Amino acid sequence: MALSVLHRQGRQRPSPDEMTLVEHLAELRRRLIVSIVALAIAGVVAFMIYNQLLSLLEHPYCEVARAAHQSCKLWVTGPLDGLTLRVKLSLYGGVFFASPVILWELWRFITPGLNPNEKRYAVPFVISSILLFSFGGLIAMLVLTHALSWLRSIGGPTLAEIYSPTKYLNLVVLMIVAFGLTFEFPVVLISLELAGILTPAKLSAWRRWAILAIAIVAAVITPSSDPFSMIAMAVPMYVFYELSIIAGRILRRR
Repeated sequence: MALSVLHRQGRQRPSPDEMTLVEHLAELRRRLIVSIVALAIAGVVAFMIYNQLLSLLEHPYCEVARAAHQSCKLWVTGPLDGLTLRVKLSLYGGVFFASPVILWELWRFITPGLNPNEKRYAVPFVISSILLFSFGGLIAMLVLTHALSWLRSIGGPTLAEIYSPTKYLNLVVLMIVAFGLTFEFPVVLISLELAGILTPAKLSAWRRWAILAIAIVAAVITPSSDPFSMIAMAVPMYVFYELSIIAGRILRRR
């Protein structure tokens, strides 16, 4: 009985203060290997369901094409373009599908170094970050239809569009990433408030400058450079700014 207890205690993971540099590197290597394997498996799955993923990403463009009574097709100009597109889409899809495993491994690597108070806030922040990024990506897909329609009209009626699938995919991915990252705005602000770097009073005093900064950031970051996307990015960011002030006041009271 005593030997079994000692054996279980010996197998317990040591605390970060007890781990040597070699043990830290070994732990990091194990987490990286698991993440890479998950990414490879997810990439294969994305490769297998390539047609469904491409159809999903084509949806905004097809909506615009159907409204103009045109065919919804993406045109390749080289023999390797189809393969390149499938590999890139498999990579992007693999990152998306494997992200829960990658984030979990990152969480398990960081958690032992956090104190109890930091762990208490870490879980809500991680979940909020994932949800906000997903929400931003969804908004990007919804806005993309209006962005493509505006880009089609701004060139004039004499232009005929022939979209490259690789360039179209790059635009879609950039839109999703740009909106996803900017929708992390409240997480950053609340983190700075909890750290004592910012206060709700300072954020309230900086409101006018914040509106100007948000408008500039939305104009610069938006990949499609259309007014619909800029507004769809700037308005939620300002709402998040106000919500961060409210959340900061509530947290300071607690």
